[in-house]
Amino acid sequence: MGRTSRKRRSSLATRMTVASASLLLGGGGLVAVNVYASAHEENPAQRGDGAQQQQQQVATIDCPDVGNGLSDVPDAARSEVDGELATMDSQITESYQRLAASRDAAARDPDFVQNSILQPLKERRSTLIDRIDLEISGAGGTSPEGMKDLAACTARSAGTDGSPPAGSAAPSAPADGGQQDGGRQGDGGQQGDGQQGDGGQQNGNGPDASDFVDINSVQPNVKTPRNQRAASRGTFTTKCGRNENGKFNPDNVIVAPGVSNGAHHMHDYVGNQANDAFASDDDLANGDTSCRNQGDKSTYYWPVLRLQNGKDENDAQADGGGKDQNVGEIQTPASVTLKFVGSPAGKVVAMPRFLRIITGDAKAFTNGDANANASWSCTGFEDRQLKDKYPICPEGSKVVRSFKFQSCWDGRNTDSANHRTHVAFADPASGACPQGFQAIPQLQQRIVYDVPPGPGFAVDSFPEQLHKPVTDHGDFINVFDDGLMRRVASCINRGQRCT
Repeated sequence: MGRTSRKRRSSLATRMTVASASLLLGGGGLVAVNVYASAHEENPAQRGDGAQQQQQQVATIDCPDVGNGLSDVPDAARSEVDGELATMDSQITESYQRLAASRDAAARDPDFVQNSILQPLKERRSTLIDRIDLEISGAGGTSPEGMKDLAACTARSAGTDGSPPAGSAAPSAPADGGQQDGGRQGDGGQQGDGQQGDGGQQNGNGPDASDFVDINSVQPNVKTPRNQRAASRGTFTTKCGRNENGKFNPDNVIVAPGVSNGAHHMHDYVGNQANDAFASDDDLANGDTSCRNQGDKSTYYWPVLRLQNGKDENDAQADGGGKDQNVGEIQTPASVTLKFVGSPAGKVVAMPRFLRIITGDAKAFTNGDANANASWSCTGFEDRQLKDKYPICPEGSKVVRSFKFQSCWDGRNTDSANHRTHVAFADPASGACPQGFQAIPQLQQRIVYDVPPGPGFAVDSFPEQLHKPVTDHGDFINVFDDGLMRRVASCINRGQRCT
């Protein structure tokens, strides 16, 4: 299974492969923690002391995202830069944990957060930014201007009425089924009274009742571009199971190669069984696959969905699980559909082997909506898609999360420094790719869960992302045999339905 034995610090005997280190997509985030983060702690309203109003606020730490701005890193420096960004993200998580553990001190001393959390964090981030600059320049590149300004983070407090912190975006409207643009809830994942909402996590880390909406209250909103005369109308469906064998780990080999627990949340894996933080392209090429067609050794992965029912999972004391505030029972999907479709504007070309694509943004709650691409719905209601809400489905209907991956490729690169700019979304109106890009088969994932109706579930997330639905995301590495991938493109271009 590749190099899974290297540098592993912990393990789970049955269902999990677990380890430790850092976060996804490098260097930025908004650390938010309710001062009364535990449902089992004393209610401040019952104390009657003078600190009640101050302690009910939600403290936040807003850190600029360094990784998203690094679009031109020389190949020779990418491994080192990825490592620095992973460490920087780990620092944000540590600051979040410190804030959670020090809420009483922060309430007593208005300077505590600045002196004990923000200033040390700035110094550590500044050191890493210097290292990134040296690594880029040493490989012959040039760092973006103003990187040093990204070291400082700021603290904010949510209003006692539950209103968003200053500068945060209001909740956005439902998604239209195309490239979604995210949105944020600014309440810090808690209700205005400092208590957990219905369906909230047992550790007070979200989600909140306001993160759920009755699907019956959502109007149909899906729009798709019309097929043009030259459209490629075929499909290719690959059957890779539902992760019945329970392959999980909190790694992300795309954004944090060589870093254990690089995602700080658990991923479901279908397809390639060799995927972990240390897997090389050769490891993936030689790995086993859960796909029925053994010519597809691609890896498909996404954050697990858990029931927030107070029951411990096997990873309750492990990195990526309980140690990163991801709690509850992991749910095996009722069904997983992996389908490649064509372009409404023309023919597609075969994907290059080892092409990496990330869709959505695991930090969309803090990064904003530029890369968010969440899509939530219910069976029987899939003409109604949500991007920043979980659906409450009626009795007999199942929860559906779906991903439409980028379908345009720059024709040269299988990855990029920020893991995004080598691929792009087609124009939502015409379906055409941007200039300089060519259409490839679009991966569409549909994952269905049979969970109890109403609030009570959430996807895994980084601790500071509060399990918001807008942070949902999917990852894909193409490990199709070249011949099979050519057949996929041909099938789609001929308008056939193939498996």
